[in-house]
Amino acid sequence: MTSIAPLPRSNASQEQTRPTLSVVVPIFNEEAVIPELYRRMTEVLDKIGESWEMVCINDGSRDRSVEMLRELHDNDPRIKLVSFSRNFGHQIAITAGMDYAQGDAVVIIDADLQDPPELIETMMAKWREGYEVIYAVRADRRGESFFKLWTARAFYRLLRRITDVDIPLDTGDFRLMDRRVVVAMRRLREHHRFMRGLSSWLGFRQVGVPYERAERYAGETKYPLRKMLRLTMDAITSFSYLPLRLATYFGFSLAAVSLIGILLTVALRLSGNNAFEGQATTLVAVLFLGGIQLIFLGIIGEYLGRIYDESKDRPLYIVSLAYGFAGVEDTPPPAVNLEEPHAVVD
Repeated sequence: MTSIAPLPRSNASQEQTRPTLSVVVPIFNEEAVIPELYRRMTEVLDKIGESWEMVCINDGSRDRSVEMLRELHDNDPRIKLVSFSRNFGHQIAITAGMDYAQGDAVVIIDADLQDPPELIETMMAKWREGYEVIYAVRADRRGESFFKLWTARAFYRLLRRITDVDIPLDTGDFRLMDRRVVVAMRRLREHHRFMRGLSSWLGFRQVGVPYERAERYAGETKYPLRKMLRLTMDAITSFSYLPLRLATYFGFSLAAVSLIGILLTVALRLSGNNAFEGQATTLVAVLFLGGIQLIFLGIIGEYLGRIYDESKDRPLYIVSLAYGFAGVEDTPPPAVNLEEPHAVVD
């Protein structure tokens, strides 16, 4: 086996305090899950035998999640908390977790315990073999409807066909990334984010590990159909120009059909056939073409809207409170250096 050499640290004090493993957990209204999450996570991480931290990102929770996480931090300093000023979304919460994670290996996992913390031990073994991205492949998904299973399967296969990025099938955000990958990921600051796609786009040495996805431990899903459709749109517009090209393909196709129709109409009129007299055919054709134009204007608008969001250059998130970073309590820590983990900007 080959071990992964860590990147140079900033100074000697960081050499002593940097954990080997960081676990990033986005949190949104998960008060019913947090006690069991903490129990299972600490059991697994202590068994691995490496120094660790758990970076919890509160994404604007409205229940007691923040209070419970603060209590856990007070009793166990390895539990760290970053609290957003409002809800910024799951993908942004993952981004913040990677910004603040200090470990040589960083695991992304959801709080609902559908992704088993016990798989982290297998991921760590693959990491020690030299792999830099270890993603979890959903071999089975319990407790999910046929509609969700079918749409998820169709989405991943469609995305693979229309993009140039090799995004693994049937994978979520549950993965382990080497610190070098995390440093590279921090340079990608686009606002409409599809993290599993960005992870694949970066490259590095990657491998999948299969697992059975369990039912949600408690609470309700944080990805209803509306959010799934938004994530789908972000994924497609981030990694494919096919929707824009469809407008060109469809335009040429309609032009060809129109040309054939014109020639056919002229030939029929010259032969004395009056089959195309009246307003109905014209009205249907105009409505059809108008509908197609509006659809493609909407697609173009989606891409333009994303360009507009990027041009505003707003920060991806705003931190309200943070606990466990650089000895700072109750106030946001200094800005995180995106190029070098564990280094803070004065």
